Amino acid sequence: MTDEGLSRRRLLGVSGTTAVAGVVAGVAGAYAVSRGDDAAAAGAPSSTTSGALALDAAIPFRGEHQAGIVTPAQDRLHFVALDVVTKDREQLRRLLEDWTRAAERMTAGAEAAPGGLVGGGPNRAPEDTGEAYGLPASGLTITIGYGPSLFDGRFGLASKRPAALKDLPAFTGDQLDPRRTGGDLCIQACANDPQVAVHAVRNLVRLGFGVVAVRWSQLGFGRTSSTSTAQATPRNMFGFKDGTNNLKAEEPESLAQHVWVGAADDTGGGAWMAGGSYLVARRIRMHIEVWDRTSLQEQEDVIGRDKKEGAPLGATKEFDRPDFAKKGPDGTPSIPMTAHVRLAHESQLGGIRILRRGYNFTDGSDGVGHLDAGLFFIAYMRDPAKQFVPMQRALAKADGLNEYIEHNGSAVFACPPGLKDGEHWGQALFA
Repeated sequence: MTDEGLSRRRLLGVSGTTAVAGVVAGVAGAYAVSRGDDAAAAGAPSSTTSGALALDAAIPFRGEHQAGIVTPAQDRLHFVALDVVTKDREQLRRLLEDWTRAAERMTAGAEAAPGGLVGGGPNRAPEDTGEAYGLPASGLTITIGYGPSLFDGRFGLASKRPAALKDLPAFTGDQLDPRRTGGDLCIQACANDPQVAVHAVRNLVRLGFGVVAVRWSQLGFGRTSSTSTAQATPRNMFGFKDGTNNLKAEEPESLAQHVWVGAADDTGGGAWMAGGSYLVARRIRMHIEVWDRTSLQEQEDVIGRDKKEGAPLGATKEFDRPDFAKKGPDGTPSIPMTAHVRLAHESQLGGIRILRRGYNFTDGSDGVGHLDAGLFFIAYMRDPAKQFVPMQRALAKADGLNEYIEHNGSAVFACPPGLKDGEHWGQALFA
């Protein structure tokens, strides 16, 4: 059978870290898929191979940084925040180790455990739920993060809490639902097939029965940011191009400055975070019905870009640099003072940049005939207090977009660096 036919069905017999690592390496080579880290940005094979094979390919699980951060953004998301319900430190440590094995297998296109579908026989519950059996890896990445509450003393980890890992402050206009906020742990599963992403989260949650419980989760479709220069800029639920000026995988110096935690950032208990990144998640509901009745001119003024091309107002092309000093025929700024593009631009924020990796969502209706839809904002950064907090404060204070949105979920997590061969999640944390 050729590499093009590789699927979970072929990988039934794969077991052990070494075997899975070999499978991952082979698949990655066959399909020329990038890991999305600094090494890839410096010249490793690109993940922009055309056609279905590239979408089906496996992405290496191990590397300098966790996959799923600067990896070219896949089309689907399943994000889950969990609470640790056990009081047993060793149970939690073992779960993170078990999760590592299962995650590495699933990102390679294998079942969560060897013979997981039927190998345990008729009298045992299967070790793999089976809904992704026979499907390719679909570019699956699984990224883990630790919330501030994990370091509250229950597991002897208080001294290991990074200085930058703090709950976000309250922002003007927040309408946060506690049922969609916080969490001890998070898992971000991204893939080009929604069934593959859901399968990954479902099986990790299954492994954690009695140790963790789901606090909240979010499905996402249609990425709203590009994390590679090879990707076209996507559109959000308001119909505008989103993330034009996002950081990209091909910018290693910018990533080192704005995304990856440096070795000198925390020389205390959080030194284990060097090479990792902080994840901020915000569930932003968009008032679709109100927006859809708003004139095109007002929509463009609110965003600060034209709707068709995505060009900054007063310019002609999407990637033209915004000219905030330019004025229109009436003498007012071409890009209004309350435009989202102006307030969020690095030039207005002292050079602050973040790596956005958000997704659209539609979660039915709210019971009164309105869509519960919007943006599940995900961003990675070196220090939330120095990057996201000042940016969000500026937006909360004056952004014209606030009339059309509400933030009703929020969380922050510390995502550790990538794993070397033989390492597992939580190893540095529990050392």
